[in-house]
Amino acid sequence: MAAPDDPELPSLGAIRCMSLLLARALADAAWCSRGDNVYVPYYTAHVIGSYTIRSSAHAELAVAAGAVRPLMALLGGAMTWVEQRAAARALGHLASYDATFAAVARHAAGWCPSPRPKYQRDLMTCGLGGGADAEDRKAEEWASQLQRWSLYFLSCLASRDLSSHAMICQDAVFLRELSRMWGGLANGDSPAGVGLLRLLCRSPVGRAAIAACRDALSSLCDLARSSDDWQYMAVDCLLLLLDDRDTWHAVADATAACLIDLVDLRHLGPRRRLGDAIATALLRDDNHVGDRELGVEAKEAIGSLRELKLERKETEEAMPRDELLKREILAKEKKRQGNDSFLHGDVDKAIDLYTEALELCTLSRRRERLVLHSNLAQCRLARREADAAVSDATRALALARPANAHARSLWRRAQAYDMKGMARESLLDCLAFAGAWLDRRRHPRRAARGANPKLPYCVARMISKQMSVTGLFAGVTMNGNKEGSCQLSREMLGGD
Repeated sequence: MAAPDDPELPSLGAIRCMSLLLARALADAAWCSRGDNVYVPYYTAHVIGSYTIRSSAHAELAVAAGAVRPLMALLGGAMTWVEQRAAARALGHLASYDATFAAVARHAAGWCPSPRPKYQRDLMTCGLGGGADAEDRKAEEWASQLQRWSLYFLSCLASRDLSSHAMICQDAVFLRELSRMWGGLANGDSPAGVGLLRLLCRSPVGRAAIAACRDALSSLCDLARSSDDWQYMAVDCLLLLLDDRDTWHAVADATAACLIDLVDLRHLGPRRRLGDAIATALLRDDNHVGDRELGVEAKEAIGSLRELKLERKETEEAMPRDELLKREILAKEKKRQGNDSFLHGDVDKAIDLYTEALELCTLSRRRERLVLHSNLAQCRLARREADAAVSDATRALALARPANAHARSLWRRAQAYDMKGMARESLLDCLAFAGAWLDRRRHPRRAARGANPKLPYCVARMISKQMSVTGLFAGVTMNGNKEGSCQLSREMLGGD
């Protein structure tokens, strides 16, 4: 296992031996339970997975040796989740090669939960003990890997065989849960559920199933309005759904109110001009909906988008320079008055003044509009209007350059998500804020002004709180204790 690329042992029949041992363990329960034979299924599946991780030739040897059937049996719950984890890893590798994909695709699998025997505890702690806490940490890590490798296996099926989309999408409950699966902080390089959803969005069957699942659409919107590294994948999914004439109405009706917060995005990861793509997709209603009517919220959102992106843009482009300068001066004055009102506790008046400033501020003044939206988000927080705070903070972050790079807006949105009980989104925003805050030490000017590189206590407490409820088994271990919200200094919470 330390040298999976070495062809010597596979050429001598090591992979065939592993396959035969695995088949024996499944066929003869008495033999498998005798002495240390109980470890055989896990280690044989693990060895097969290691040898096939980078070698198509080794994968072909495994298929020829009949390894697929017993591995599928393990994945389907023939033993326990520990062996299931190793089988998912091995099958994912076998399904990733053209030469062996067909053999894997002919089988189906399912699985079931099971208790944790002593030998599993030994496997997870390497025989060194460590108590229940060490076992639970390792169990969560392995369970996350099982989920990750299982999604990778399904992604291999979905990417190579479009007919598998119908099988994957037939379970509405799985589709709903899939949209909330993520790799966690320990598996940041895995797109998890959204990666599979994007593959499903490439077929009519997949798009129809996802468009019919409101929970999946809601989860995609939440991911699209987060600091997750895979944010752009959620936007990709929604754009693919909006580009389909058959799913446009259902998707626009469910997502338009959220997507308009992102129309000012320029670059996001490998994607360019995403905001323009979102606006174009939402404004295709005349060609897509026909006689069907959108809901009131979606209709208002698309109407405001049309006014912003088409009518107002044309009006401002035709304005003389003197008029633009006058509007800029008035917008700055309204913003100053709004800051004063907020500092004196008149939040309602501050909201009105910031809104007036946004109406006066031209679309080309992105930095000024960013600050106004961020200040509006702070006002919404003061009024406990979490949804409105998320919307304004997201608009501010979409205007930032690069995207999601405005620390105050990140913290404000993190607080709003915390109010809504959305721990994962709040955690990701907190971590992005922490990265921006600690990065201040790299800026000599800020350091000279006395910028404190230490992370504020309330941010650290929020991160700790959200991490305790975002684990894979958080629903089992939560004790219901809730921490109160915390306040930052006026430097962070006050108007910009």
